Amino acid sequence: MDRLSFVLTLATGPTLMGGFVIIVLSMGYYGWPAIAAAAGLGFVLTWPVAYIISRWIKREDPEFDHTQNDGGLIPDPTAPEV
Repeated sequence: MDRLSFVLTLATGPTLMGGFVIIVLSMGYYGWPAIAAAAGLGFVLTWPVAYIISRWIKREDPEFDHTQNDGGLIPDPTAPEV
């Protein structure tokens, strides 16, 4: 489970749906089935695109430790106290 992708979903959803609707409208399709299909396609692609963006952000972050399976929620018992 990738928590960053859940947050990115809030940004990628409206962006994809709006972009696809704008593309459909600019192609001259003004009927509700075309607009609904474009919005549906954007809705379906929202989470996969957010997940890909999340992986890309984490790949570029030098401080991200991908070996932690718990996401840093469980403290390391051998770590010194601050």
